[in-house]
Amino acid sequence: MSFWGGLFKKQKTDAIYEVKSPNGRINLSFVLEHGRIFYEVEKDGKMIVRRSRLGMELQDMHPLGEGLCVVRAYNRTTDQTWEAKWGEQRVIRDNYNETVIYLEEVVKPARLLTLRFRAYDDGIAFRYEIPAQPEMSQITILDELTEFSFDTNCRSWSIPAFQPDRYEYDYHEHRVRDLKESVHTPLTILTTAGHYVALHEAALYNYGSMTVKLNKRGSLCSDITPLSDGARAHVSLPFSTPWRMMIIENDALDLTTSRLMLNLNEAPREDFDWVEPIKFLGIWWAMYVGEWTWAPGDRHGATTEHAKQYIDYCRDLGIKGLLIEGWNDGWEGDWLQNGVNNKFMVSTPDFNIQEITDYGRENGVELIGHHETVGFVDNYESQLEDSYKYLNKYGVRYIKSGYAGSRMVINGKREFHHSQLGVLHYQRALELAAKYHIMLDVHEPIKSTGIERTWPNLMTREGARGQEYEGGALVPSHACFLPYTRLLAGGMDYTSGIFDVCNYTKRMATTITRQIAYYVTIYSSMQMAADRPQFYKDNYPDLFNFIRNVPLSWEKSVPLFGEIGKSFVVARQAWKKKDWYVGGVTNEEGRRVELYLDFLEEGVNYKAKLYRDAEDAHYRENQLAYVIEDKILRKGDRLEVYMAPGGGFALEILHP
Repeated sequence: MSFWGGLFKKQKTDAIYEVKSPNGRINLSFVLEHGRIFYEVEKDGKMIVRRSRLGMELQDMHPLGEGLCVVRAYNRTTDQTWEAKWGEQRVIRDNYNETVIYLEEVVKPARLLTLRFRAYDDGIAFRYEIPAQPEMSQITILDELTEFSFDTNCRSWSIPAFQPDRYEYDYHEHRVRDLKESVHTPLTILTTAGHYVALHEAALYNYGSMTVKLNKRGSLCSDITPLSDGARAHVSLPFSTPWRMMIIENDALDLTTSRLMLNLNEAPREDFDWVEPIKFLGIWWAMYVGEWTWAPGDRHGATTEHAKQYIDYCRDLGIKGLLIEGWNDGWEGDWLQNGVNNKFMVSTPDFNIQEITDYGRENGVELIGHHETVGFVDNYESQLEDSYKYLNKYGVRYIKSGYAGSRMVINGKREFHHSQLGVLHYQRALELAAKYHIMLDVHEPIKSTGIERTWPNLMTREGARGQEYEGGALVPSHACFLPYTRLLAGGMDYTSGIFDVCNYTKRMATTITRQIAYYVTIYSSMQMAADRPQFYKDNYPDLFNFIRNVPLSWEKSVPLFGEIGKSFVVARQAWKKKDWYVGGVTNEEGRRVELYLDFLEEGVNYKAKLYRDAEDAHYRENQLAYVIEDKILRKGDRLEVYMAPGGGFALEILHP
């Protein structure tokens, strides 16, 4: 007799179990039909996801998902709140109904499988749980058979998967029927019934990242990132997959307020009170525009002299951090090919880390370390813990890590960044960083799946095209796609705040005012003021005041206006304060927006400062034309603001 069969009486091989959202509007159904497992999703009586297959293909075994019966079903309700360490919302409600289905095969070897379903007011989630059992202790997952059967006429917005530049591509709109090649998640969909859905995953550990594509059955299906041996994952039991999740809303703007992904992750297991968001300068942009170089030589950027100059600027500008790239041995020659030689505890002869960190401490400025691995993970992991100890010795608490390159080298083989082995490496680096109280800004990362709730020292990531692509490869609409796609997966280091927008070597497709709007529209708990500091101190100190003042974390966020790929306007309340900040961006079209200030406190006169594009501003022809206006604002006021083509605005609203 099987373990579960000994505890519970087996049921039929046909069954339906429903779990409804707390408000009753979303219905997630589990369907067992002739021993095969499926699910369906409805909202307000309208079908979102038609009957969709579940299951897994395992090496040297029959697929897990057929010939099953329900042994037991368990229901529960959770309603609690928790407080984030940092983020777009301080206090978050976690309210859901859950049904857990325990399944067993009707014939030997009578393998066991658990499916866990949750319904929230803003979406649904489910995952596979495979318990330890006599017949299986380790398994190789060849494929995951999860389907997402949307109407193929639905519109969608996505970037392609399995490409050389990882997640760094432009977002495009496609009908679901045209997604014949894999795309990354979050995949945002507008259903034919008028609902907006963001398909993603949460709590990704020890497994390949999920991409999706159309299968032969005409349904979207999971396409788990493979390892170099072709398998999706090699795991020991018990094992749980990441959550497959969908945010479901009636308006695209409402997608941006969902905290579903974070709620599907666990609370921190240890004390993270040492975690602290930070703004920082860097020598990065001076190298991009050709003034300095990463590699040693006559124009080397990472020198003791340059570092001290920038520390002085940080002190004068009120910025607490300084990032220096190109400081270590390994940048000579073709660094993309020579990354295997990078040394993370050996500085160049013209960079005295002791002198620089001492000088920073004297001036209240922290050094942010930089580890560019170029994807040579074997080389990096051989130095990883020692390199953390090395930086600890000098009081360095922040690291920007990078994984440039189309693949990672792990165990001597080329692997996708978002394969199981890539995911395991990023996690090892994160957990080891926590051990040494180091906070991370990861570039060329694995996508965010909300694990920053459990590991708040993961402060931010790149994971999309940022401003390093300015100078021809970015268009204004890009930043208008991000809030409805990539940013649904968490904060992004967009390297904002570049004021030298007319530089002939990297001419940017933005107005100057748009650059400060990014500090509100694109969330990050580590925010870089990316330009050379003389443009802040000497050229545009009035605009820089906004960068200095804008908070790094928010009490709550209220989207005000927007449409996918066209515009985004959001108001955010300062963390544990009553001040508000509003930011807006538009695509290549200029537009006037009317802001309804209903989020302000009743009866209060707020002192406000509006930074906006001038009427004749334009992202190509007149980038530097801006206006700053002082205002008194009250709850219920209507404020009309102009955004030029490729422009934006920022609004600071201070409580008296």
